[in-house]
Amino acid sequence: MAGLYLHIPFCKQACHYCDFHFSTSLKLKSRLVEALVRELELRRHYLGPQPTLETIYFGGGTPSLLTAEELNQVFTAIHRHFAVAPEAEITLEANPDDLSAPKLRELQAAGVNRLSIGLQSFYEPHLRLMNRAHTAEESTTAVRRAQDVGFENISIDLIYGVPAPGHHIWEADLANAFALGVPHVSAYALTVEPGTAFGHRLQKGTFKAAPDEFVATQFETLLAAMRAHDYEQYEISNFCQPGRESRHNGNYWRGVPYLGLGPSAHSYDGENRLFTLANNPQYVAAVLERGEVPVTVDALTATDRANEYLLTTLRTARGCDLAHLRTHLGFDVQAAHATYLAELQANGWARLQNEVLTLTDAGKLLADHITLELFQAAG
Repeated sequence: MAGLYLHIPFCKQACHYCDFHFSTSLKLKSRLVEALVRELELRRHYLGPQPTLETIYFGGGTPSLLTAEELNQVFTAIHRHFAVAPEAEITLEANPDDLSAPKLRELQAAGVNRLSIGLQSFYEPHLRLMNRAHTAEESTTAVRRAQDVGFENISIDLIYGVPAPGHHIWEADLANAFALGVPHVSAYALTVEPGTAFGHRLQKGTFKAAPDEFVATQFETLLAAMRAHDYEQYEISNFCQPGRESRHNGNYWRGVPYLGLGPSAHSYDGENRLFTLANNPQYVAAVLERGEVPVTVDALTATDRANEYLLTTLRTARGCDLAHLRTHLGFDVQAAHATYLAELQANGWARLQNEVLTLTDAGKLLADHITLELFQAAG
């Protein structure tokens, strides 16, 4: 089984925190859909001669901007070139302001069976600060409307660590999320990336990020609230009711091969990673006019694969299997970092049981730092 990712690089407006590849001009949208259909044909054997797709994921950007005709074009091409498992998870990222009842029925008719809705907050001033296109009222209405139409497999995105005088706004956001009863929640700390509107404002001194202690407290509040409502934290930023993990993202973290289509998309065949050019006009021209997909191949070394395994598995509840890392990837973490592993356990940041290393709640706050300390040096 394998996965298919399709990047839809268009948005109505630019969120101030976002550093993904997208355009707010929709002029090329229909041509880009044509290019996606052509790329599906050109790369149909990337995952093997007769691949069966277990997951399909429309990300972006804002895939909910696709019309019913455009979405059906893509699905027709997918079924022409791939077998799709009967119980395949088919996810589409959506903004609340796009999810009218007719739109939701269009998505259902096309074959989408899982929605990932970018709410981010239920608090109007925070939505305006982030330059979101929807209102706080639409945050709730969109989810309720999707449930009424028949979507049950719904994930919502929330952002914490937004500068505020206290934590009551975040606590209210969590309460509102739980009231919706969705099976999956993704919660991310607000990060200020270079090149974003927040990044530029930070340089000018017109925006100030929340202190690390403030963000850490909100993360701890998140963990406690999720546990209290019986959601499992199966990855640092992802929480679900029992058995309701995102299969597509879970496969990423387990190193399952996948094909990524569209500008800026990544692909992985189990050994190498491919990066598609992050430029809409150049991507369309290459695919439609020359029959070429503009990709860069990143040939992963044994060290790269070991470090990627560390990076992805340490973020999950399953943890990092050090025996697998040693036996299959040639990196003996226990021999190379015995002192540091002992320090992690003594400080209560990690547990090591049956050669599986997992982070504690305290360790999750330091996940990036811990991973870097454990990385295998190149060479």
